Amino acid sequence: MSEVTRQRRWRELIAASTSTRDNAASLAELSALAGFDTDQERAVAGQAAAWIEALRHRESQRWEDKLLRAYALDQPEGLALMRLAEALPRIPDRDTARALIRDCLPGHHWHRRGWPTAPIGAGLAAASHLVAPGDASRWRRALDRLAMPAVQAALRVAVDQLGLHFVLARDMDAALDRARPWIRRGYGFSFDMLGEAALTEADTHQYHNGYLEALNAVAAMPYGGELEPAISIRLSALHPRCEASQSGRVRDELVIRFTELALLARSLDVSITIDAEEQDRLELCLAVFEQVVRDPRLRGWGGVGLAVQAYGRRALPTLRWLAALAESEGDCYPVRLVKGAYWDAEIKLAQQRGLAHYPVYTRKCDTDISYLGCARFMLTEARGHLSPRFATHNAHTLAAVLAMADNVPVEFQRLHGMGEALYDVIREQRFLPVRIYAPIGEHRDLLPYLLRRLLENGANNAFVRQVSDPAVTPSSLTVHPLHQVSQRPLPAPTALFADRPGSLGVALTWEQGWRTLHAAVAARRDTGAQAAPWIAGAERRTDTVREIRAPQDPRQLVGHVHVAGEDELAAAFQAAVEGAPRWAAVPVAERGAIVRRYAGLLETHRADLIALCQREAGKTWQDAVDEIREAVDFCRYYAARAEALLTAATTAPDPWGQRLPQTWSPLGVVACISPWNFPLAIFSGQIVAALLAGNSVLAKPAEQTPLIAARAVALLVEAGLPGAALQLLPGSAELGAALVRDPRIDGVVFTGSLEAARAIRAALPAQRCLIAETGGQNAMLVDSSALPEQVVRDVLRSAFGSAGQRCSSLRLLCLQEDIADAVVAMLEGAMAELQVGDPQLRETDVGPVIDSAAQRRLSHYINEHRRQGRLLAQSPLPEGLNGYFVAPSLVWLDSIAELTEEQFGPVLHLIRYRRAETDTLVDALNALGYGLTLGIHSRNLGWAQDLARRLRIGNVYINRDQIGAVVGVQPFGGRGLSGTGPKAGGPHYLPRLMVERWQPDTEQQP
Repeated sequence: MSEVTRQRRWRELIAASTSTRDNAASLAELSALAGFDTDQERAVAGQAAAWIEALRHRESQRWEDKLLRAYALDQPEGLALMRLAEALPRIPDRDTARALIRDCLPGHHWHRRGWPTAPIGAGLAAASHLVAPGDASRWRRALDRLAMPAVQAALRVAVDQLGLHFVLARDMDAALDRARPWIRRGYGFSFDMLGEAALTEADTHQYHNGYLEALNAVAAMPYGGELEPAISIRLSALHPRCEASQSGRVRDELVIRFTELALLARSLDVSITIDAEEQDRLELCLAVFEQVVRDPRLRGWGGVGLAVQAYGRRALPTLRWLAALAESEGDCYPVRLVKGAYWDAEIKLAQQRGLAHYPVYTRKCDTDISYLGCARFMLTEARGHLSPRFATHNAHTLAAVLAMADNVPVEFQRLHGMGEALYDVIREQRFLPVRIYAPIGEHRDLLPYLLRRLLENGANNAFVRQVSDPAVTPSSLTVHPLHQVSQRPLPAPTALFADRPGSLGVALTWEQGWRTLHAAVAARRDTGAQAAPWIAGAERRTDTVREIRAPQDPRQLVGHVHVAGEDELAAAFQAAVEGAPRWAAVPVAERGAIVRRYAGLLETHRADLIALCQREAGKTWQDAVDEIREAVDFCRYYAARAEALLTAATTAPDPWGQRLPQTWSPLGVVACISPWNFPLAIFSGQIVAALLAGNSVLAKPAEQTPLIAARAVALLVEAGLPGAALQLLPGSAELGAALVRDPRIDGVVFTGSLEAARAIRAALPAQRCLIAETGGQNAMLVDSSALPEQVVRDVLRSAFGSAGQRCSSLRLLCLQEDIADAVVAMLEGAMAELQVGDPQLRETDVGPVIDSAAQRRLSHYINEHRRQGRLLAQSPLPEGLNGYFVAPSLVWLDSIAELTEEQFGPVLHLIRYRRAETDTLVDALNALGYGLTLGIHSRNLGWAQDLARRLRIGNVYINRDQIGAVVGVQPFGGRGLSGTGPKAGGPHYLPRLMVERWQPDTEQQP
């Protein structure tokens, strides 16, 4: 029965990941578990209030505590200090360090703080005046030479001490020395080797060896504490691809590594806890945990535990599954219950993905309810199967857990650098087993951990911050979370826009979301013999005549669409010209309704469209999902904009004082020529924008992707679009050339190559509208203050996502010389982990290029650089891979001027630069003439903003990847050789497809 129960609990846990219930419904069971009767609730609140009063009478005298209280992250000063703390220790060169100091210190009000931090504020204010940029006089230069070294040295010492506020020590030996005073006071320790997810196999070996050394060091130490020593381990540090898409490989390799650590830990009698990570990794983490604890050599030990995050909506299902697993194995697992430290990231990621709901609770009171409900479950139903460890710094939570335990001994945990005074107060009154979670590591590993701690500590509603605020009464901090209902939940991830719903995404990283979508797409794939056109030797079939007048079964559209010739072009023009007045007369509300219905059909037929995108365009799973979402967003955004624009009552005065009403008229007949790299999103965006503006449309999709275009037109017809409003013209480049030469064309919307855009401009009749978006030699500039791990992740996505076949893809990486070797080594290792292959497989990171011509061109280019000794790194191609695949490649250049033409594929160029050469670098990038996207990685925001101003670029992204612009949020478009504007998905796009008119009242004129 226990095994059956465990399997059922696993299914419940998986189902919880995609539950559509709102927070209130999902919290019902937790609320019942978390509650107390009136007397118990009053007693818990009274105990917590007493602790708070005692805590406030022993305010910490450490300057680090005062600093963090005075300069929280909701203040500019706090953000500036955070940038200094995480970046300054790792900057290798003097000039960048000084530039960062000048960027962070001046311009803030350091001295306008309360008396407890007056000396610190005065020192920071003085330093900011000394390093502030000034005139170029001789005395100012002399002051700078004298002051900056002293300020820099003082700040490095201060930052180092601030780091030690949260990080116990740099290495295990020093950590054990620092831990001994606490151990003598009765505290236990769980040592956490700092380090985030591994990016390379070298990282994995380093972290694995570090854990082995830590286990041996802890076991050899004369510990003498009341609680046995423990080690905390991050599974993502033990494998460079610890993610759901690579679950098969990860489980095979990661289990071996973790089992080795667990066996050593058992032999040394040192327990291990698997740290909680992002919600995306939860299911994979649990699968690895199960496989390890079922090893016969570890059964019955009970020394391998897990951390569970109460802010996750799957927290209670996770605990139920763990309890069922422990029962089936006859074991008892340690569980560290935490509230969670990735809240901001989880919220933003869910919003970016357009998920139906958040994986975490969006109100702090809901997280507190979940924590108490989970605590009650562990102390009652799971007793004997789960050994609870309660990690909290909240006095009310602590008092509530003690009341639930009802004098049963339980262990509490706190973070090094947080909660020390609270637990000291409690332990003076009663014995309480407390373990300190103590991170160990170098400053280069500090950033992600420091960010999580500061965000947790600095949140306005965090207990740690409020408890030190005398304006906050103890009674307000001791209210049971069931009664804290004032805070409203965040709007759903798809409900962020006032004028429209956002597109719905799919949680491919969650097992339930993946399984559901995969099954739906697999059922719709063509089962015939015809191969996908990106497979070597497969032909693109476009020889069957078919008119797109009604919805089509996607399985009938797999092989063939109509290729338009001269007769079809002539007929299409006649239909478009004749239909233009009728379509222009359709009210904008009706046009908007048709486009919105089309958006809904795109989401309804998501599986059909993914199957087509994968087979015809070689899209990977995430790329295909994103493609459909962008198409939907274009539809809803442009519909809202059209209605707002065309129904607004806008007037202007004429010379005689009368008000002239503004009206908009469509251009007439518009040709929309779309590319193969976004065969649904750009195809749809161009068409619906032109249609909403009242134009009739001639749609010419890319020659390589006519099937997707045919399916899109079929859905538009199903949505109610009259046939005369849109004509589909699949065909070659020659067809497109004939289309734009025709004098009946009133405008052209084009996305594609620079050469084709120039040809259209030359052929287009005079005074006709042209909106063109081409490619770019898109660069990313990285200075030595940037975090290398973040740079590498963003480079991989920007350069090799979609096989480098985005117009926004990164083409040129500019690394400051001082960190270039380290970043290149990390990038090379990360590239070795990329999976190139069939885009229909979940594990594929990089799919094929579009056709054999593209493969030959890119392969020749790469081989030429290989021959010249310029090939720095290349991802492996699996043996027997049959298709138009190109290995992601990194090549180095001596000069930016060597970039003569865009390489539209997974090829990244690298140049190194010295900081003193930044101006020359900017001039060289501007000289290329392109201006589409730019990435900047730096903790010096002033430097980044200055670069953004000086470089003639359409879209600039700072400290993130540079692809994936969001409709209505990040309008996309370039300048110079990269496009004519206006930006797609922006407020000025629709007016460009119309003619603005001011209608005078002739009767009022003299």
